[in-house]
Amino acid sequence: MPKIALPDGSERVYENPVTAAQIAADIGPGLAKAALAAVVNDENWDINRVIEEDCTLRLITAKDDACLELIRHDCAHILAEAVLELYPETQVTIGPAIESGFYYDFYREKPFSIDDLDAIEKRMHDIVDRNEEIIRGEWSRDEAVEFYKKRNEPFKVELVEAIPANETVSYYAQGAFIDLCRGPHMASTKKAGHAFKLMKVAGAYWRGDSNNPMLQRIYGTAWTTEADLQAYLTMLEEAEKRDHRKLGKALNLFHMQEEATGSIFWHPNGWTLYREIENYVRRRLDAADYQEVKTPQMIDRSLWEASGHWEKFGENMFTANTQDDKTLALKPMNCPGHVQIYRQGVKSYRDLPLRMAEFGSCHRNEPSGALHGIMRVRAFTQDDAHIFCTEEQINSESVAFCNLLKEIYKDFGFTDIRVKFSDRPEVRAGDDATWDKAEQALTAATQAAGIKTSHNPGEGAFYGPKLEFVLTDAIGRDWQCGTLQADFILPERLGAEYVAIDGQRKRPVMLHRAILGSLERWIGILIEQYAGKMPPWLSPVQAVIAPITETTNEYANSIYQSLKQAGIRVQTDLRNEKIGYKIREHSTSKIPFILAVGAREAEAGTVAVRRLGSQNQEVMSVNEITSLLQAECMPPDLASKGK
Repeated sequence: MPKIALPDGSERVYENPVTAAQIAADIGPGLAKAALAAVVNDENWDINRVIEEDCTLRLITAKDDACLELIRHDCAHILAEAVLELYPETQVTIGPAIESGFYYDFYREKPFSIDDLDAIEKRMHDIVDRNEEIIRGEWSRDEAVEFYKKRNEPFKVELVEAIPANETVSYYAQGAFIDLCRGPHMASTKKAGHAFKLMKVAGAYWRGDSNNPMLQRIYGTAWTTEADLQAYLTMLEEAEKRDHRKLGKALNLFHMQEEATGSIFWHPNGWTLYREIENYVRRRLDAADYQEVKTPQMIDRSLWEASGHWEKFGENMFTANTQDDKTLALKPMNCPGHVQIYRQGVKSYRDLPLRMAEFGSCHRNEPSGALHGIMRVRAFTQDDAHIFCTEEQINSESVAFCNLLKEIYKDFGFTDIRVKFSDRPEVRAGDDATWDKAEQALTAATQAAGIKTSHNPGEGAFYGPKLEFVLTDAIGRDWQCGTLQADFILPERLGAEYVAIDGQRKRPVMLHRAILGSLERWIGILIEQYAGKMPPWLSPVQAVIAPITETTNEYANSIYQSLKQAGIRVQTDLRNEKIGYKIREHSTSKIPFILAVGAREAEAGTVAVRRLGSQNQEVMSVNEITSLLQAECMPPDLASKGK
């Protein structure tokens, strides 16, 4: 006689086992039609799975965020069914829902072509229209092994054999297709709808191991409605136009090459942008009483072992052996080095909080397949800082950091920010009591800062829980950049202390924090945010002076000297080209201001000013354009101070 507790606080009691679909029908015909799945005791269940015991129940409809994952998971199975119908010699492996879509991995001698994807997608629509019932079943582990051996599916056999012998294995059947799966799924293929599209095919090693067979991975995207699908495809088109790799080359900012895989060659324009960002952040940190330091690039293995990073990240470190048989590692992060600076000399409670910042050059041996332009590299610089404080100071320091982060993001043009609370991961340092204290402290800090967070289970750092700050860019994409981590463990492991007011030695709390993340990735985000058209204060070249004829070159040079002395990043274009050609070229190069000068301007001591993106021009005196450029090209932190 299961008792069902509903979200509104009411309860329903049934004499016999019952399904979520039956409960929805009891509540009302509208809900019976809308319900797609259920959450039973915080676990996702199929709508037709039988409930035999007392539980809490929440029904999932198309209005719930969880619905999208159901659609995508169903589409992965529909994709596999379509492939087997069209190409029965293919072997299926695994196919999950992922962010923005789904994929399925197949083993097949002949590569899939674009024409194949078109045919597969058409068959997927047919399967949706068939409205095939999706039925959940269970096997013992041995029954599942026997089933897949008979079907000659070695990949599935390998998956099942990895399951403990006493565990029950669930599967899902739709039409003639049966797949090993935990679920949940919706009641029939029709529920997935038609708002999906196959995107591409790529290679993927079985179980991510290069020693295993190469599979073909078909990616697709799926959404709740056709309108959402079209909006996503439009966003992808816009993202293609904004690709930082293409714009970085077109704007002569940087390049990358095989001889330095995962590292960046910054050109003068790109390095100007980099330094402008670094200088801006440095000024903000100075104003917030951070002390800037610099720690070694290579540190002995023993320190990484003591901190716990060697065990956790050792395989991703670049190492070198010295002549005296020591192993040095290029630092993948700055934390242990900052503790070493903190430990020099006795620290008192009066010295805390101590805010230690570094533009730390780090290296991580990322897999080559994971590298992506300047967004994911092996050599990068973090705007890293660590705040050593007492437990009583966690709230005030967290509030100050969150305010600083929001101000900096706003200055770069980002105002839509979400925060995720990431708690203890499965593999971590420290005991549960320490983690309880750290999570409680960070939770209290978010409350003090007035921050609403969403739960991101199991994604904390290995030494402490963290807040992840996610910003949304101009075309709706999310980027996780800033972090704040509460660490009670590393100070203990590395022997950081302070003398408390009562004379006792205590461990400081270590707040790990970053705002931009890595400068390289941040620049990539900015390039795509602004489609290369940077705000004037960030533009590598803020103005170009273009003489209409060679007779005004001397006048152009005099303006150049005046603007340069005023602090404007300015160039002259003295080429023997028509002014229309120059304007088009510099507009393509995203120069914010183009100053045209001819005989008339030279005689009057003026310039004809054209702003990027405008067809209009305005005639100004040299003093007027100098004042205008100084005002519009000033970094926002200096502009707010009236400098």
